[in-house]
Amino acid sequence: MQLYFSPLACSLATRISLYEAGAEATYTEIDPKTKLTRDGKDFREVHPLGLVPTARTDDGELLMENAAILQYVAGRHSHANLAPTDELGRARLQQWLCFIGTELHKGLFAPLLDPKAPEAVKTYALEKGASRLSFVDEHLTGREFLLERFSVADAYLFTVLNWCMATPVDLKKWPALAAYSARLRERPSVAKAFAEERVLYMEELARHKAA
Repeated sequence: MQLYFSPLACSLATRISLYEAGAEATYTEIDPKTKLTRDGKDFREVHPLGLVPTARTDDGELLMENAAILQYVAGRHSHANLAPTDELGRARLQQWLCFIGTELHKGLFAPLLDPKAPEAVKTYALEKGASRLSFVDEHLTGREFLLERFSVADAYLFTVLNWCMATPVDLKKWPALAAYSARLRERPSVAKAFAEERVLYMEELARHKAA
């Protein structure tokens, strides 16, 4: 599998999941501003919108969208138990992937991270997002993971919560979420993926500053 990613973007969730599964993969870095690979190729020839994650399977098929790729990884590496196998469990997984993607990723953090978003939009996103974070905080109170065990949904939620560092969102207001994020940061697959991408992210920032 080939994963097109940008450092510390939502594609980090797929890297975490692949590491959790002990799966072999190649990683192609995409600059989020220029949409170029490290060797200067235009990623938009692969994905017209230049969005990550994008994955190419071992069979040559192209997959887009975070939730779809995460579920593909879970299914492809079923030995890692990254997704439930029963009908209700799969629905619960889909529920959380949808919630994280719409209510947190796009609804809360996307406007906060967008330098072109008006301040009024960011204020509205923060106000609305507070209830969403409280909802997840309540669910995680007394629980280790979103489901019964670590899943691709946890990889996605950790990735999104990591963006608090670059936004006004303060997880101290949600103690269960703060503890959850800190706990997952110590998980080997998460620690490895985060450490590697943090180095690449700092390099990315340096390139943009020098440009």
